[in-house]
Amino acid sequence: MLYLDNAATSLKKPTAVFKAMQHAMMNYGANAGRGGHFLSRLAGEKVYETRELLCEYFGIENVERLAFFPNTTYALNAAIFGVLAGGGHAVTTSLEHNSVIRPLAELKRRGKISYTVAEGDLLGRISPKKIEEAFTPYTRLLIVTGASNVCGNVYDIEALAKLAHSRGAYILVDAAQIAGSREIDAKNFDMLAFPGHKGLLGPQGTGGLYVAPNVNLAPFAVGGTGSMSESIYQPEAMPDYFESGTLNMPAIAGLYESVKFIIKEGTKNIHNYEMELFDMAKEALLNMDNITCYGDFFAKERMAVLSFNVKNVDSVTVANELDERFNIAVRAGLHCAPLAHKTLDTGGGSVRMSFGYFNTKKEVKTAIDAIYRITKGYA
Repeated sequence: MLYLDNAATSLKKPTAVFKAMQHAMMNYGANAGRGGHFLSRLAGEKVYETRELLCEYFGIENVERLAFFPNTTYALNAAIFGVLAGGGHAVTTSLEHNSVIRPLAELKRRGKISYTVAEGDLLGRISPKKIEEAFTPYTRLLIVTGASNVCGNVYDIEALAKLAHSRGAYILVDAAQIAGSREIDAKNFDMLAFPGHKGLLGPQGTGGLYVAPNVNLAPFAVGGTGSMSESIYQPEAMPDYFESGTLNMPAIAGLYESVKFIIKEGTKNIHNYEMELFDMAKEALLNMDNITCYGDFFAKERMAVLSFNVKNVDSVTVANELDERFNIAVRAGLHCAPLAHKTLDTGGGSVRMSFGYFNTKKEVKTAIDAIYRITKGYA
């Protein structure tokens, strides 16, 4: 199958990822940090080694400030519920994923917080002025995505961090669409949530949260950590503070190899290649009749995500045809970001192609030809 759904998860991985996972399962698949025996120590060393490599990659100085989570959603929930446990006001944008909107909505439903959504424009751009206007004297947290998972627009998270700090608020960055494809200096932010299975090319079931030393969070989940077992209370030291229960050690071992691969290849090189594929598809689709594409194509920086619709044809119908007739995997619908689709005026959903480092130009040409044939069928 021709796979163009990398914004959801990368399908192809570096070979070393699979080898590392198999080796971990066969040779030291014990419970990291849950015993003093040799295999437990080996597992713990691999977890630490991966944590250390991720910190190097993201520019994190204190290794203990990065905690592993099963995915970005859990990391975002830990940060949002942790900061807002005592109430307050939050600011976010209309381009966010439901992993941000739903925790905020749930806290509001419980009567804990209020929040304001800064609206983007029809091209998916977010005005910093609108974000600033959304702040109140009670704002404790600004939550922004590094890039839209619907239209691929990149946002100036560094400038927004300065804005949040000038107003006495924390900033939480959802790096789901930029980790692995855009260089990130986590020290600019108070919290950074990221997945291992997308741009970082690692296994599913991996992700993490960086928490700056100045940020104190209420724990998201409590339980066994392998440390301070004599206490009935959760250890306050990171990363144990967040890592209750057994970690997905084999997947973390695979993530170590994928991050090594990205460092070797170079983040900029990866991004530039993905954008070559994107540009091929974008130019072709913009010149097709009956096609509408979404996003800001004049921006200096963006991600390799291309959403479009065929005139008068439901996005799911187009995606199904690509799947069943042409063996091409894309994603259709709302992409877990209904506010973004409302902002972009997609009419209730779009077809999304998202390109990865292991896609080829030949595959992009195949996809372009398939979309062209579909449009002719509905002309």
